[in-house]
Amino acid sequence: MGSVAQETRYFVHESAYVDEPSAIGDGTKIWHFSHVMAGSSIGRACTIGQNVSIGPRVRIGNRVKIQNNVSVYEGVELEDDVFCGPSMVFTNVATPRCGTPRNRPQDFARTIVRRGATLGANCTIVCGNTIGEYAFVGAGAVVTADVPAYALVYGNPARPHGYACECGERLTFAHDASRCVSCGRWYERQGDLVRRVTQ
Repeated sequence: MGSVAQETRYFVHESAYVDEPSAIGDGTKIWHFSHVMAGSSIGRACTIGQNVSIGPRVRIGNRVKIQNNVSVYEGVELEDDVFCGPSMVFTNVATPRCGTPRNRPQDFARTIVRRGATLGANCTIVCGNTIGEYAFVGAGAVVTADVPAYALVYGNPARPHGYACECGERLTFAHDASRCVSCGRWYERQGDLVRRVTQ
C-alpha cells in the first residue's frame, strides 16, 4: 500500500503494506516495512513500529504500541494500552514442525495480553498463556505460564519478583497494602493476587 488515502484517518508509510480487508482505527500509525495481513483489526491511536508483522485475524485494541521487529501471529490478542518492546516474540503453535500437518489454524493456541500490560524488549511469550492486566514482563524473559494482573516477572523461565503499578513503578507492600510512590495509586494484596483500590 502506498501513501494513505485522504479519506482515511490513519497513517501508513509508503513502504508498508496493508492487506484488505483490514480494520484500522483513527489516529493509528503504521511505519516503515510493516505488514498488516487480511482480516486483522487494529484499534485507535496505535503505533506500529518498523518491520512489524500483524498476522491474519489478529485483534489489537486501542492505544497499543508495538515497537520495531515484532511479529503478532494469528491466535494472539492484544487488549487496550498494551506495550510490546522491540524484538519481543510471540508464538502460536506449542509443537511446531516443518513438513507435517501442524501449523494449521486449528493448531493455534490462544494468547491474550490484557489491558495495560508491558512486554519488555526481547522477551518471549510462549503461546497459550494469558498476561494479566498491567502485568510487567521484564526484558529477555521467557513466559511459560499465565502472568497475574500487576505481577512483575522476569527470568528464564519467567518468575514473579514483585508487582508493578499501572504507571509502571514497582510497588512495595506493607501489611498487604501499597501506595505507589510515583502516582499515588493504592493497591491491596490477597495471597498472590493484587488489585487496585479507590481511596
